[in-house]
Amino acid sequence: MDIPSELNEVVLPQNVVGPLTRSAIFLVLCIRQDEEAYARLREFCADLSGLVRAVEFRDVEAGLTCVAGFGSDAWDKLFGAPRPAELHPFREIRSGGRHAVSTPGDILFHIRAKRMDLCFELATQIMESIGDVVSVADEVHGFRYFDDRDVMGFVDGTENPRGDAAREAAIVGGEDSSFAGGSYVIVQKYLHDLKAWNALPVEMQERIIGRRKLSDVELSDADKPAYAHNALTNIEKNGRQQQILRDNMPFGRPGHGEFGTYFIGYSRTPQITETMLENMFVGNPPGNYDRLLDFSHPVTGCLFFVPTGTFLDNVTPDAPNAAESAEAPSDQPILSAPATKSVAVYDTSLKIGSLKGENNE
Repeated sequence: MDIPSELNEVVLPQNVVGPLTRSAIFLVLCIRQDEEAYARLREFCADLSGLVRAVEFRDVEAGLTCVAGFGSDAWDKLFGAPRPAELHPFREIRSGGRHAVSTPGDILFHIRAKRMDLCFELATQIMESIGDVVSVADEVHGFRYFDDRDVMGFVDGTENPRGDAAREAAIVGGEDSSFAGGSYVIVQKYLHDLKAWNALPVEMQERIIGRRKLSDVELSDADKPAYAHNALTNIEKNGRQQQILRDNMPFGRPGHGEFGTYFIGYSRTPQITETMLENMFVGNPPGNYDRLLDFSHPVTGCLFFVPTGTFLDNVTPDAPNAAESAEAPSDQPILSAPATKSVAVYDTSLKIGSLKGENNE
């Protein structure tokens, strides 16, 4: 019996599927636009796993990991063809006063550990290595808040898949065999109006979220309104719930009045998260939007592809051949919806248990 060629060698994914940690740093970078910068970054890709091991060795029980993802334009210039089948720029959404923004970002580093000092050290070493050929688009230091709650007071991530279900949700399979073992990841930095949120009665907060605040028990169908967050983001396809893997983290600067949630969702196809966001911002049906967005709004939005660790280890400094380089798909038009008009949905294949990043415009 012939064995498929992609199975002849061991392909090691990056550490997308892992336990929740107490600390995280989300680092989004833009690449300086010249070939020297791209060559340096290709060389760095092959060195990244060794750099992580060097920092991790200081406390192996702290579970330090780093996931690296690449944006659509950066992929073409760094690696050329082939390219992941569904990689494209983040699709901006406008509807009424709600706006899921699309912001610059070529590389994402998602650094996690039980200890913030290890995250900090790895981020420092990364910037020491490539800081002169990149600029920082965004940097967020996240922390675990009590019993996995967000700063709005609700448990975040209750419906996250676990074990084999997590791998099924997050890791690309045979549908794109050249990139099997990889993952798509969408990130958004949400800021919350906590004064307005905390002025609401707890019962109204629970109706907006779709869960009890203290116990985290889901509201019954009879008690849950159609606009509840978990009603709009819990979607089935062919009778089966579609999932993504979230690793959201609270962040903030109380002295500056800044309180937020960093949403990060891994999936084997970006269609799942995109459909979830459309349901939140446009509504399902249109106009029945996620009321969390009255108290929270995203200030960033990026889509990246996370190749396997094996792929990164084998990157060479050489530029991709021009003949092999695939052009990045043109930016998608803004998805917008007047309040009285419905909008076509991108391919549905969705489900999201509990995103605690929210939005307000």
